[in-house]
Formats: sequence, structure tokens, C-alpha cells
Amino acid sequence: MPNARRSAGSIEVPVRSPSEARRGPTVLAPGSAAGRLQVAPWHRARLDPDFAEERILWSRGYRHVAGIDEVGRGCLAGPVTAAAVILPPDWQPRGLRDSKLLKPEERRRLDVEIRRHAVAWAIAFVSPELIDRINILQATLLASTLAAARLSIRPDALLLDAVALPEVRVHQRVLVSADRLCASVAAASVIAKVARDALMVEFDAIYPGYDLAGNKGYAAPEHRAGLAVLGLCPIHRLSFAPCRDREQMTLWQDSAADANPDDEIDEPDELEVTELAE
Repeated sequence: MPNARRSAGSIEVPVRSPSEARRGPTVLAPGSAAGRLQVAPWHRARLDPDFAEERILWSRGYRHVAGIDEVGRGCLAGPVTAAAVILPPDWQPRGLRDSKLLKPEERRRLDVEIRRHAVAWAIAFVSPELIDRINILQATLLASTLAAARLSIRPDALLLDAVALPEVRVHQRVLVSADRLCASVAAASVIAKVARDALMVEFDAIYPGYDLAGNKGYAAPEHRAGLAVLGLCPIHRLSFAPCRDREQMTLWQDSAADANPDDEIDEPDELEVTELAE
């Protein structure tokens, strides 16, 4: 270890440079301008989001602040999904939290309330085929950009969780664990999660044997067992390690042809992406 000196009974802590000491701990964020984001010590302790970040932006003249979050990034099957939500000032439903901290029934209740009361909301999916073509990071950025572009009201500013959108020329505030800090980002995480979960339940009926309704495409034991027996189905991500060396079975050819094309998604729409950037 550089700058570490071994003694008889201990190892001295390496001396940090003055710039590193000022910067404090950081986390890798490939979509951000610098590639890393600073981690405040209270980030992980927060569970209940509020409007503190939104109020700062409102006070600076940003009227429509949209929170953006994604789900399904680490799945072996199905799309990556992003949602954008603009909430009314200081309104949030009871029990709002990051979707990962909520039970399914709580997410569904919140999903209904958020859609009913939000100033605007939008959801975007990016298909497994496109994920394999452009990689999961770029697919996540694309889904988030599309969700922002599809809002019925143009946002003045965006609040994002760990990644910036380099193609979008709208003011952006990027935070670590934004879905635990910002009400609008938590709301986006909820409606994205509910929408994607519902889609995976539909896919489970088309491609049985992987327990997609239960694991939502994540690498659960039942999902891996299905892969071992059945091989790949058309919604698996061929570029992901557990799927990369497996064959796609002809068993699913008829089912793929019968699947509703509206459930697959979202090739890049140049008009939608550039519309927000102009």
C-alpha cells in the first residue's frame, strides 16, 4: 500500500493528500461529469425523503423540478425502466420512501396517489435488445432521458440519483441516494418499480419456468434454475454474464411472435431525446 509503513505491531494509515482530505469520501458515478460524487455522512442514514432539495431549486427560480429514478438495472431479463415525476410543491403521499424499502401493496397504493396528484409524470422502458447493443449504463441514461422528454410539462430542473444526463441541457442536481432524500425522486422510483413489476408479471405468463412474476427478472435461485433447464427466452439480456454463454431455445419462438409488441420497447426516438435538449 503506498505511503503505508509496517512496524512490529501495526500498519500506519496512509496519509491523504490535502485535496483528497478536503474532498472527503466519494462514490463511483460514471454518468456524472467527474465520474465520482461526494458522499455526505448522513446520506445512508436517511430513509424518509422530503422537499429540501426541491425547495432550494424553487427558491432559485426553477418552477417545475422533476425527480428521475430507474429500476431493473441489475436484472437478467426484461427492460430497464425509468420514471420522471413533478410533484406539487410540498405535497407528498403518506409513507413515501424509496421503492426498495416498501412492500408491494404499499408501492401500489403510492403509485395510484402519485399518478393522481402529480403535476406531471412519465415512464420509459429500454428493451433487452437495446441494452445488449449499447450497454446497461447507456440504456439507463437513455431511459431517464426519454422519461424526462415525455413529461407533459417541460421541466426546468432535474433531480437525479447518482447519474447525470449528458445529452440533456436542463439544470441537473445529482445526489447519492437521491431516492432516499428527495420526495420527487422517491415518487419516480415508486411508479417506475410498479410499472416494471406489472410488465414482468405479464412476461411470466408468456415465458413460464423462470418465476419472473416472483423475482422480476433478477438473478434469484428460481430464475437461475429456469435458465439451466430452459435456456434463454427472448427477454433475457444476452450481454449479462449468467446469460452470455447460454443458448436461446426454439421453445419460445411462437410465444415471442404472439407477444404484444407494445410491451417491448423503446427504441431511441431522436425527436423525443433532442426535444428536451433544445
